[in-house]
Amino acid sequence: MTDDRELPLEEAAALVGVPDQFQRLWTPHRMAYIQAGPQPLRDACPFCAAPDMSDEDGLIVARGRTCYVLLNLFPYNSGHLLVCPYRHISQYDEATAEEVTEIGALTQRGMTVLRAVSSCDGFNIGMNQGHVAGAGIDGHLHQHIVPRWTADANFFPIIAKTKALPQLLGEVRRTVADAWHA
Repeated sequence: MTDDRELPLEEAAALVGVPDQFQRLWTPHRMAYIQAGPQPLRDACPFCAAPDMSDEDGLIVARGRTCYVLLNLFPYNSGHLLVCPYRHISQYDEATAEEVTEIGALTQRGMTVLRAVSSCDGFNIGMNQGHVAGAGIDGHLHQHIVPRWTADANFFPIIAKTKALPQLLGEVRRTVADAWHA
């Protein structure tokens, strides 16, 4: 049973266990990814399903005529966006001229919005096409827009295969979507 009183924060060294100098970084949202594994992504295309959901449930921040923009469910950094055509195509050379144009325009707009809401210092932008090229979802074309900050990488990705993300996806989606339409 819980009540509405605010509980005091406790120092990690005072918690159960052997006290040490480490601070704890809790990222419980990652457990969904760990427990699910890759199978759900193989059973159905999440990029075909997202446009049929509400923007909040699909993590969509903007919808265009032939393409849309959503947050990556398993981001490399906070604000990691994906630009996807609505059509289920796997390769960039299968995209129509209109889709290519809109992918580019939405990518530019995404960069502008991310720069405004997160003060990022740069971006990684690109497409991994095919499983062999690193595409986690290789059946549906998508372009990554990954915001980067000076010194945003540390030992976690290299040593612990862990990425620390300071914001929840819902908060990031709301912030980016609000700025996109402003």
